[in-house]
Amino acid sequence: MNLESKKQYVVAVVGATGAVGEEMIKTLTQRSFPVKALVPLASSRSAGSKVEFDGKDWIVSELTENSFAGVDIALFSAGASRSLEYAPAAVRAGAVVVDNSSAFRMDPSVPLVVPEVNAHAIAMHKGIIANPNCSTIQMVVALKPLHDEGRIKRIVVSTYQSVSGAGKSAIEELAKQTTALMNMQEVELKKFPWQIAFNCIPQIDSFLEDGYTKEEEKMVNETKKIMEDDSIKVSATTVRVPVFYSHGESVNLEFEKPMSPERAREILANAPGVEVVDDPSQSLYPLATTAVGKDAVFVGRIRADRTVGHGLNMWIVSDNIRKGAALNAVQIAERLIG
Repeated sequence: MNLESKKQYVVAVVGATGAVGEEMIKTLTQRSFPVKALVPLASSRSAGSKVEFDGKDWIVSELTENSFAGVDIALFSAGASRSLEYAPAAVRAGAVVVDNSSAFRMDPSVPLVVPEVNAHAIAMHKGIIANPNCSTIQMVVALKPLHDEGRIKRIVVSTYQSVSGAGKSAIEELAKQTTALMNMQEVELKKFPWQIAFNCIPQIDSFLEDGYTKEEEKMVNETKKIMEDDSIKVSATTVRVPVFYSHGESVNLEFEKPMSPERAREILANAPGVEVVDDPSQSLYPLATTAVGKDAVFVGRIRADRTVGHGLNMWIVSDNIRKGAALNAVQIAERLIG
């Protein structure tokens, strides 16, 4: 299908009633995406409910293999199992799929895209384009322009990931646990293995045999694929923190070439999708609260690593539901039609 030949598009949103799906619909409106008709899709539990788009209510339909007739672009945000089952059906119906799950990310035939970093990869799609993990997206947006100049040898990243990354039920669990504890009541555990309110859990996703989690493995493999450089060494520790929205990342970099903090700030100040907030004298640095609802990836606390020849430390924050999921997917769709 030649999407560029059209002026308006039929857009399906799979998982339309979830946190990411709702943000996708809001982002389509805010960015004036040329939508001819919206096709909101969800499980049978949500079928018949309504979502608002462009000032109108749209009825949510149950997701089936026959849901994609006439659809041009399908934005998937319903999890890997749903994507594996229904994305091929969407492609067979003639749609281009932008998938937010982990289902196709490491498939060599599927481009894994962050538009500020590797938009050229979109042209290689065969019907499916993968949206990376939220924590990977914000990191590579900040690191790619530095890599282009100084060649990153090694990345050590520790993440501080908000509960919204685990969905609506995780947001509700943090709220309920906080209320319970403030009222001297017992907390109830459903979404997380441990209490998340007033706590940090050093586990996101399940553990692998080597002691790393699947989330940490995603950051390693996805970073190399997006930045198109398998030589970069990546070590990740991912932690869930009691924050509702926005992920923070403490990132340590070792370069092949000299890279001063001043030069890094200069590069990042001119990098697409990046906003530098870095004035320690005024206690200015990226915060989870200020990143909420914003498109940018915020970078601060840029300073030299004194233990290596060409090293930097920095702090990166971005709204994981916005740039880390919905916005990135819509940006890919914009490139598709552009």
